[in-house]
Amino acid sequence: MNNENRTRLFLVDDDPLFLKSLEIEFLQHTTYIIETFRTGELCVKNLPNKPDIILLDYHLDGIDKNAMNGIETLDKIKKFKSDIPVIMLSSQDKIEVAIDCMHHKAFDYVVKSETAFLRIQKIIAVIFRYKKMEKELSWYMERM
Repeated sequence: MNNENRTRLFLVDDDPLFLKSLEIEFLQHTTYIIETFRTGELCVKNLPNKPDIILLDYHLDGIDKNAMNGIETLDKIKKFKSDIPVIMLSSQDKIEVAIDCMHHKAFDYVVKSETAFLRIQKIIAVIFRYKKMEKELSWYMERM
């Protein structure tokens, strides 16, 4: 499969261990093109690389306390291209955090845990089904 047809996934997290483990999981179980970033600023700078899906940490303050947090990064992503699905990640299992993410147009919210990778895979499958339905609906509407 050539790179043009492969899904490009951005992983954004300031925790190097979590970021690396997530990258390894995706490389072992998928054929995605993976790009990793430790700050929201780097993610935003690389948006012209056209990610299909972004996994984004909620806090992002482990490297620089003045760095953009996940919500600020999410807002910039949505301003750049509103239809990029963003899955927010956090170690906090708080409904307020999830609601905050959804208010800022995240596709979904996942708590970092042992089952996070499986949950992320299921969400990505939903994103693909949703995009396929959008294409089919668009094709149908063009012919009416």
